[in-house]
Amino acid sequence: MYEAMVTVIGTVVTHPIKRDLTNGEQVVTFRMASNSRRFNPETGEWVDNGTLYLTVSCWRRLVLGVDASLRRGDPIIAHGQLRSHEYRGRDGAERRDVEMRATTIGPDLSRCTAQVVRRAVSGVASGPSTLARNGCDRSSPDDRARVDGQEPGEGATSLSSAPPELADPERVDA
Repeated sequence: MYEAMVTVIGTVVTHPIKRDLTNGEQVVTFRMASNSRRFNPETGEWVDNGTLYLTVSCWRRLVLGVDASLRRGDPIIAHGQLRSHEYRGRDGAERRDVEMRATTIGPDLSRCTAQVVRRAVSGVASGPSTLARNGCDRSSPDDRARVDGQEPGEGATSLSSAPPELADPERVDA
């Protein structure tokens, strides 16, 4: 199987799900969409040119940060190893799914703002005891993926306090 390292800019389209595996490891998975757009010089407008959907899986140190930070509708940049899986569906048709095993995920700061909370070496952060969730500025509606007719981020709530693993986060000045 050919595996390529790629960076994909897009939007989280499903709620991230954290699972505990039998071997003691944890994994967070979600689907993301990346919209391709091009400028049509004849009409002077941007035209949709297809959407790439892929499943993103997050392992090890990435689990804690993704689980605490990402929600459906969030604009992200994901980097990792791209794989394709071929399988036969329930209807008997052959299908192909694209999956990314992410090594790095972060907010797309061209479409949102974020407060960085550093984790200490032991996995516990230090500093003030509040955690702010990424906030989309909604300044560019054409750049956002639509999800089941809803706007990205609908129904998402801000975190009012840090989970126990991130108690006492340290503020970072850019």
